[in-house]
Amino acid sequence: MARGGEEWKPFMAMVGVDLAFAVVNILLKKVLDEGMDHLVLVTYRLSISAIFLAPIAYFWERDSRPRLTLRILCYLFLSAIIGASLTQYLFLLGIQYTSATFSCAFINMVPVLTFLMALPFGIEAVNLKCNSGRAKVIGTLVCIGGGALLTLYKGPSLFENSHVTNRMMDSTIGISSAKKAERWTIGTIALVIGTLSWSSWFLLQSSIGKRYPCQYSSTAIMSFFGAIQSAILSFSTGSHFSVWILRGWIQVATVMFAGMVGSGLGYVTMSWCVKKRGPVFTAAFSPLVQIMAAMIDIPVLHERFYLGSSLLGSIAVIIGLYILLWGKKKEMQNFATKLAQEAEENKTQEPHLQVITVSSDSHPS
Repeated sequence: MARGGEEWKPFMAMVGVDLAFAVVNILLKKVLDEGMDHLVLVTYRLSISAIFLAPIAYFWERDSRPRLTLRILCYLFLSAIIGASLTQYLFLLGIQYTSATFSCAFINMVPVLTFLMALPFGIEAVNLKCNSGRAKVIGTLVCIGGGALLTLYKGPSLFENSHVTNRMMDSTIGISSAKKAERWTIGTIALVIGTLSWSSWFLLQSSIGKRYPCQYSSTAIMSFFGAIQSAILSFSTGSHFSVWILRGWIQVATVMFAGMVGSGLGYVTMSWCVKKRGPVFTAAFSPLVQIMAAMIDIPVLHERFYLGSSLLGSIAVIIGLYILLWGKKKEMQNFATKLAQEAEENKTQEPHLQVITVSSDSHPS
């Protein structure tokens, strides 16, 4: 019974993380539409994450924390670039220029990209002679097709009221159709690069977890590095000091919640799940963020929900994703069965070895 509870812990943890990320995405879309600077938001978010996690890491892991070497610091600095500062900036750019629902749907490609990237490093393997290997390949191809559908085919809006709301907003801020198309293209490109970066982070985190298995400490250090990187990039782009002033309770609440829950506990939980179940399992829960965000996004923010980019593309990605996961689960079951058979064979051979040993001792030469 306890074993079953342990098996469910990573699953429940990732469901909770995805719910938190969905709420964070909605809040981020809100403050970005109000004009909050992307890099300032990332800097504040990561700074709060580092401040929030530092005392927890110090007291909780002080007896089990290994020595922090220069090599580990370099790993964490790289992790901050591809998993925190760069990825969050690109995702915020994408969420502002497209929509929260579309951005979350596009992130559904993360599990497949993580799987493909894991193959050359030997973290994942494919055996086309068995059903599990073929399922992993088919699932990957279906996900790629769904990702292409997300990007290339938008389709009609499924909710007229959201269309009217967005049209009124667009006319208010004076954005032409050409300008909106350009913004959507820029946002999509940002999401593509951000998704590749995010997928790479899962693989890097798998390596970091083996060398420095302290989730709170590593996340606090990563957040600290990411905050510095974002601040430097913000000042280098010539941002005025006025953009650093938070305006209104919604911006303060968003920064606090996104920092402590999203970047803080969220990264800690994902690092723990990567350590327990691997990068592909952890990345596989990304589609839940899109579903949860859409449940809030459409009725609250009245975002457009398109037939192609929001519905059909997401369905294709999710179907492909869970074909891939079925193949991976079947592969793990086959591996466990093989280990059990080998253990059984060793047990049957063990008595014969004992008889030979006794015989040798009772007749010394």
